[in-house]
Amino acid sequence: MNKSESIKELATALNKAQAEMSGAQKKSKNPFFNSSFANLEEVINCVKTPFMNNGLSYMQFPVAEQGRAGVETIIMHDSGEWISNTLLLTCAKDDPQGMGSAITYARRYSLQAAAGVPSEDDDGNRANGNKPLPTYTPQPQPIQKPEQPQVELITAEEAATLRDIAKTKDHKKVRAMLDSFQVSKFEQLPKAYLNNVKKAMGIK
Repeated sequence: MNKSESIKELATALNKAQAEMSGAQKKSKNPFFNSSFANLEEVINCVKTPFMNNGLSYMQFPVAEQGRAGVETIIMHDSGEWISNTLLLTCAKDDPQGMGSAITYARRYSLQAAAGVPSEDDDGNRANGNKPLPTYTPQPQPIQKPEQPQVELITAEEAATLRDIAKTKDHKKVRAMLDSFQVSKFEQLPKAYLNNVKKAMGIK
């Protein structure tokens, strides 16, 4: 685990954010193991608003080495304090699909663990290559998407400034940063994350 010299304000903000969080709902099905689990979208829904309300944000970068893949998860506070850790998983298959599955699994579990989001699931079988159960009776369930809160976005001028600066940065790192905020372009960036994005891009 790595962290800034002090995490006092980050710890206080995270404590408040956790008080606002509910458990991640197990709305997705693992058909091979006849089990339910909370997917990445549900975990993000749990942390997004509490994080924003308390000056917190997070970034996740894919990492891989020697047949293992995962992510580095960084939780940041608007004070400039931060904490990070890396989770690597053995890929069930040594191909892009196997790596993608391990990275998605690592993203969900890393964020869930770091933010303190409670949930129970056992779909890790796909990431570690376990064999499915011998019997399975399909029981499809409707998936209801939670209402998305109204979030103030950055202005067009701010987005244009970030785009111009991004052209001078590493494209892959900029894309990974946007993905970590669950947006595809700067115009979709919440206002509350602006300072953290500037710091990540080295803007004073």
